[in-house]
Amino acid sequence: MTVNRRAVLGGIVAGASAGLSKAAQALPVERPNILWVVSEDNNPWIGAYGDRLARTPNIDALARRGILYRNAYSNAPVCAPSRFSILTGIYPESCAPGNHMRAIGKVPRIFHTYPELMRTAGYFCTNSAKTDYNCDIDLKAIWDGQGLAAHWRNRPRDQPFLAVFNYETTHESQLFRLTPGAVTGDQVKLPKYLPDTPAIRADYASYYNLIEKMDSQIGARLAELEADGLTDDTIVFYYSDNGGSLPRSKRYCYDEGFRCALIVSVPPKWQHLAPAPQGSVIETPVSFIDLAPTLLSIAGVRPPPQMAGKAFLGSLCAPAQEYAFGMRNRMDERIDFSRSVTDGRWRYIRNYMPHRPWGVVSGFEWLLKSYQDWERHHLAGTLTPEQERFFGPKPYEELYDMAMDPDQLDNLIGNPAAEAHTLHLSRALDAHMLSIRDNGFIPESMTGEGWFESHDKQRYPIKRLMVLGKQAASRDPAHLPALAAALADPNPVVRYWGATGLLVLGPAAKHAHDKLDPLVSDPELLVRIVAAEALAMAGRQAAAIQLGELAGPQQIWQVRLAALNSLTALGEAARPALAAIDAAAAEDQEYLRSAGRYLSAVLHGNYQPGYPVFQFDRMMKAFGQPQAHRSP
Repeated sequence: MTVNRRAVLGGIVAGASAGLSKAAQALPVERPNILWVVSEDNNPWIGAYGDRLARTPNIDALARRGILYRNAYSNAPVCAPSRFSILTGIYPESCAPGNHMRAIGKVPRIFHTYPELMRTAGYFCTNSAKTDYNCDIDLKAIWDGQGLAAHWRNRPRDQPFLAVFNYETTHESQLFRLTPGAVTGDQVKLPKYLPDTPAIRADYASYYNLIEKMDSQIGARLAELEADGLTDDTIVFYYSDNGGSLPRSKRYCYDEGFRCALIVSVPPKWQHLAPAPQGSVIETPVSFIDLAPTLLSIAGVRPPPQMAGKAFLGSLCAPAQEYAFGMRNRMDERIDFSRSVTDGRWRYIRNYMPHRPWGVVSGFEWLLKSYQDWERHHLAGTLTPEQERFFGPKPYEELYDMAMDPDQLDNLIGNPAAEAHTLHLSRALDAHMLSIRDNGFIPESMTGEGWFESHDKQRYPIKRLMVLGKQAASRDPAHLPALAAALADPNPVVRYWGATGLLVLGPAAKHAHDKLDPLVSDPELLVRIVAAEALAMAGRQAAAIQLGELAGPQQIWQVRLAALNSLTALGEAARPALAAIDAAAAEDQEYLRSAGRYLSAVLHGNYQPGYPVFQFDRMMKAFGQPQAHRSP
C-alpha cells in the first residue's frame, strides 16, 4: 500500500494510540454505574412514544423518570453493521467490509473499542450475551465478562460497572411463528404500502405481543438493579439495536429501518450529567454512532479522534446535532448501495444501484408470512400502485416529509416546494460521505476496502467516484460519454462504476456496448461481472454463460454472489448458466445457497411465495446454536 498512514491520518493515529492512557488519566473521583438494556429489531412501538396499542409499562416508567429521545436512529437498518458502529464509534461504511450484512470488518489495531476504553477508565465491563459486531475484534480481550453469565454482580467490590444486557425476544426470527397475546390482528393499523391481509395483520399483532414480553424482561432487570440497591447510582439506557423487522423496515433505508427507541434514566445524584430534567423529550436527532462517545463522556474521558459521533450526555456533552446518517450495502445475499440522512422530519435517500428493486426475494426475511403474502399479491397483480412500488426499480433520489407522509410514499424529489430541503440534505450527505471516506463505492472484496486503505487517494479517489456514481445512477443519457470514458481507467473501482452506469442506462447505452467488450476479460472479476450483466441484458447469451462461470466454485464467495445477483436480475435470460445456479443452490455458504435456491426454483418453475429459499435447520446446525441467537 502506498499511503503513509501517519502522514495521512496525523493526529488521528496519535490520538487513537494514546486513547487508553488518556482514559486512565481522566478518571473522575466518583463515577456512576451504567446499565444498557438492548432489545432487537424494533421501532418505538412503545406507550411513552405515543403508541396506543403498546403494552410497555416498564419502559414507559423508565421514560417518566428519564429522557426520551424522539428521533433516535441506528446507523444501519440491520444488526451487524449497526453493532459495528456502536462498538467502535466508527461508521461501518468507512471501514469496509464492515458495512455489509455479516462480514468481517478489519478494525485497525491502533483503535480501541468502547469497553476497552471504559475498562481503562476503571469500569468493570460485561456483555450478556449477543455480540454480532461484524468485525475481527477479540471478544475476550475487550470484556471483563462476556456470555450469558456476564453480570455486574461479578465485579470487584465498589468498582463502577458498565453492564450490557441484550434481549432477543423481539428479533425478526421470533415472527416466524405467531405469538398470541392481548393485541390481535383486527386492532392494528397497516401502512399504505402493504396490502391488508390476515397474514400481515397477524405478524403486526405478534410484533406487539413480543414487545410486551420484552418489556416484562426489562422490568425484571430493573427490579434486579433495585434489589441490589444500585438504582440511585446507575444511569440506565434502553434502546433497540436497529429498526423494526416487519416488511420494508429492517434492511431498508426508510424510517422503519433506522428509527429506534432511546430512553436514558439519570438518577438525581447524577443529574448534572444529564442535558435535560427528568421526564424531558429531546427532539433533535441522535444516532448510535454517538453512544460510544457518550459513555466516555459519562466517565469524563475524551473520545479518541477516530470516533465520529458526539456525546449527548455527560461532562463532555456536545451541542445538539442537525442530522443522523444511515446506510445500506449488501443485505444477506442481496447486493445494494443506498445512503440516507434525516433531520428528524425530512428523510433524504440516495440509491446508487437504482436498477436493483427493493423487493428482490431474500431468503431469511422472506420467512415472514407477511413478506410472502405481499409477494403473492404482487404475482397475482392485485396490489395498488403504492403497494406495487416495492417490487419496481428505485429512483436515484427520494425525499419524504415524515410529518405529512409517515409511510414515505410521496417522493418529493422534483417538487419545487421541497427543492430547498432536497438541496440542503443532499449537500449534508455529500459532505458526510466525503468526511468519513465512505467505502460504499468499493465492491465487496475488491482491493481498497478498509479504514486505512481507503485513505489512499490514488487507490480510492472518492471525490471523483461520488461524481461518477451520481452519473451512473441518474439514468441520464447525457452522462454516457463520461461513463464510457471511465471504462478505460486504470483504477478498477472507476471502471466498475463506468460499467454500472451503462448497465443502469440499459438500451439507452447500446451504442457504447462495444466499449464493454474488453471488460469481459478485465483483470478485476467484479468489473467483469457488471460488464457481462450489461451485455447479457442486451441479449448476448455468451455473457450469461460467463456469469455462470464467475458464479462457479473456483472463485471466492463474494465474487460468486455478485455473479448470482447479476443472474437473478437477468431472469429467464440466465438460463444458459442454470448448471452453475443449481450448483450454488447446494452450497454450504449461506448466501450463495439462498441466492442459488431462489433462482434455481424460478428457472425450474418451482418457485412460489413460501418456497423454502432459506434452509433454517441447515444453518442452525452449521452454527450450533439456538434459533434465537441467529440474527441475520
